[in-house]
Amino acid sequence: MLRTHTCGELRLSDVNKKVVLAGWIDRIRDLGGVKFVMLRDRYGQTQIVLSKDFDLDLKREAVVRVEGVVRERPKDTVNRELPTGEIEVLAERVEVLSSPQRELPFYPGEPNLPSEDVRLKYRYIDLRRKEMTDRIITRHRVAQAVRQYLSSLGFIEVETPFLTKSTPEGARDFLVPSRLKPGTFYALPQSPQLFKQLLMVGGLDRYFQIVRCFRDEDLRADRQPEFTQIDIEMSFVTREDVLETVEGMVRYVFKQVLDIDLAEKFDRLSYQYCLDTYGSDKPDRRIGMEFVNLTEHFKNSDYNVVKNIVENGGVVKGFVVKNFASKMSRKVAEEYETIVKKNGLGGILWFALENEMKGSALKHLKNIYEEISRATRMNQGDVCLMVAGKPTDVNAALGELRKTIGDMHFAHLKVGFDVFWVLDFPMFEYSEEEGRYVAQHHPFTMPNLEDLDRYKDEDLSKIRAQSYDLVINGYEVGSGSIRIHNRDLQREVFRLMQLSEEEIRIKFGFLLEAFQYGAPPHGGIALGLDRLVAIICNVSSIREVIAFPKTASGVCPLTGAPDVVSEQQLRELKIKITGGNEV
Repeated sequence: MLRTHTCGELRLSDVNKKVVLAGWIDRIRDLGGVKFVMLRDRYGQTQIVLSKDFDLDLKREAVVRVEGVVRERPKDTVNRELPTGEIEVLAERVEVLSSPQRELPFYPGEPNLPSEDVRLKYRYIDLRRKEMTDRIITRHRVAQAVRQYLSSLGFIEVETPFLTKSTPEGARDFLVPSRLKPGTFYALPQSPQLFKQLLMVGGLDRYFQIVRCFRDEDLRADRQPEFTQIDIEMSFVTREDVLETVEGMVRYVFKQVLDIDLAEKFDRLSYQYCLDTYGSDKPDRRIGMEFVNLTEHFKNSDYNVVKNIVENGGVVKGFVVKNFASKMSRKVAEEYETIVKKNGLGGILWFALENEMKGSALKHLKNIYEEISRATRMNQGDVCLMVAGKPTDVNAALGELRKTIGDMHFAHLKVGFDVFWVLDFPMFEYSEEEGRYVAQHHPFTMPNLEDLDRYKDEDLSKIRAQSYDLVINGYEVGSGSIRIHNRDLQREVFRLMQLSEEEIRIKFGFLLEAFQYGAPPHGGIALGLDRLVAIICNVSSIREVIAFPKTASGVCPLTGAPDVVSEQQLRELKIKITGGNEV
């Protein structure tokens, strides 16, 4: 070994020991010829003292090996912020292993960071920062805890193929051309969904995998074209069995990594309740502002704007914002109206209790506002924001408004961890683009069988799925379901989605064939490792917990991927570029 100790290891008990350290030079102080060098590795920092006898051209971020003796620091120079702050190493020999040949684009120890593009281009420098190192280590600890917990319950980790068949029912696949079979393509998996179900058919009744997945999605701020998920599948289980298993795993991870005890049982909320109460199927409940249906208060109103909406089956809903009156004004109301109008509504109603009542349409609605203030138990300084329209539009508009206010004004309430399940999602949703119903999660989800019998010939949107999402702090961290294990039922779901017999055969024939040979009832879930680690590390972007992420546009600034390839490679694949970016 080139070192006997790490830079975060030495203490007073090591005084007078001869040691060898290796690492990067974080900073250098020259006090009249005696140099104090702070040496850094991923474990910490140790101060090295170089006497005047050393005549070395040392640079920041040079990689050096130091032999020396540990000594106690003078009392007035002790650094209580460093675990090694009571000692220093008096250097006897210094070997420069590697030295920067030019100025670094930025230095890891400096507080002011460059733009994210620069950080990603020089990610190997960015990873030297303690914050980044700690996050990557936390990611490792989360993955390690997941493996420990699931293995203790008899789960086995099985690798599934990366080169597989394209079954585009969801996001676009990344396609890989086959050189040996020209004109055919593999797809990189969006998830191991079909393979893990086939493992259940194969009798491997408890499977997991920490697996890379790939989705060729349109540009979104915090998505990655390749991502990592904790994939789990179980046979002979009910929905509750899966939820309890995952709850235990998540509690174990938080205890091992953060020493935090989560609730013994996570709340279970229905999809519709979440939309009606928060305007989102993944709400952050820590900021409050639950919706209240106020339609009854407006039924006898002579204010035509609202009266016409209510008489035509619309609703009036709103929420109270505590201690917000001093921030509320006509200008702010206009900003909020812009948000609401994007969701197809005419505007907002609002009032505030601040000495005298202030708000919109007071001449017509003051008495109603007073009723509402009593019904919702508003206090001085509170504001009530309301919208009127179709229930779905109202929920969507209020949900966006609630999130905006929460992000801008109540970030201080976003502490701790709010963990709960969302259940009973719709099985199908209508796709305007495709002109048909598609599966909201995926077509292998078991529908609510009573709903299926009742609504399959009437309204597919009313059929609920036996699916579930795990939500933490306003993020969907996991999504899963009980699966279809019956061949005829699976075929019926495909037909309801208007897939032809030929499409079913080509895309899913191997799955239907497997179901002919005895498939157990099974269910599972996939949790996003990137998002889970980001929440644990309290960072908003998953790029902060991935060693080498892509940008929002799917580009790797470090390597320059994606990039052109040679004509030789294209010829081997029988691919011809026909013009522009088209192939």
